[in-house]
Amino acid sequence: MQRSTRRMLTLTLLATAATAGAQGNLTFVCGAQADWCQVVANAYKKETGGEAKFLRLSAGESLARLRAEKANPSFDVLFGGTGDVHEAGTRENLLTFYKPKAWNELYPELRKQVKDAYIPLYTGALGLAVNDTVLKKRNLPAPTDWPDLGDPKYKGLIAMPNPNTSGTAYTMITTLIQIYGEDKAFDLLKKIHNNVPRNGYTRPGSGAAFLSARGEVAVGVTFLHDAVAQNVRGFPVRAVAPRAGTGTEIGGVSLVTDGPNAAAGKQFIDFVLKVETQKLAATVESFQIQSNAKTPVAAASPNLDKIKLIDYDFGKWGDGATRARIISRWTKEVFPLPRR
Repeated sequence: MQRSTRRMLTLTLLATAATAGAQGNLTFVCGAQADWCQVVANAYKKETGGEAKFLRLSAGESLARLRAEKANPSFDVLFGGTGDVHEAGTRENLLTFYKPKAWNELYPELRKQVKDAYIPLYTGALGLAVNDTVLKKRNLPAPTDWPDLGDPKYKGLIAMPNPNTSGTAYTMITTLIQIYGEDKAFDLLKKIHNNVPRNGYTRPGSGAAFLSARGEVAVGVTFLHDAVAQNVRGFPVRAVAPRAGTGTEIGGVSLVTDGPNAAAGKQFIDFVLKVETQKLAATVESFQIQSNAKTPVAAASPNLDKIKLIDYDFGKWGDGATRARIISRWTKEVFPLPRR
């Protein structure tokens, strides 16, 4: 009788453990670097026992996937990606705001800027990844401002991401609009297009820094932390902030509405906002400024206090209809133009 009781108790404990593990399992969309998502997923499993599987998608692709799956979501969390995607997702009820345990530990200015539309995960500034080696071979000066990118002397030497897939590119376009006005911004984008080689439009924002680092172009439009990452890896690139000013991103983490495991999604969000978890980003050369004010800023991270930042309107440019209109205009008016 005792043996039977012990056996039943053991089976009960095993079943309970299995259920607890299953409850902690989740799937998330990775809008950040894949290696960052992987190290976070590994740490989550180590701490909680739950599996965190992910699919790497750029910001625009993430929003498209969430829209396509609105009736039956397959993901629990959107991790990373520019704020416009999180803003649009919240307004379209694709994402649900969840107030995490660490909410009051996050930088107040980040919380104020997103206005509770989503949870800030990191921030960074837009800029240029400049390869001085390529420029020196062509006896060209390094660009220092946005209009320089449209100068014909840089023909074939500029890379930028495609706004249909990349939140970085959308941030670039809306930054130019806020500095120069919409029509002048699109005139500049057309000039820049003439300097972009056929392989120069990349799917992810970090792709432009990648092309510059490898000498396929001289300049890549990217977030400055991605330019820094290439430099840390030993490539001859440096991060340059345009003189006229530049936009910022507040990358987010959001709970998917009606995801398959909301409880695990909330647990994962709380986990990724912990100081120890946020410190993992720098270990895989993701040098964004992390959102938890207690998280040490990596030595290699760009110093945003030394960069001229515009007062980027996250609410206006995060509107889904506005986002769709701007991207559609670029796709119709800029992308089809023949290079002269």
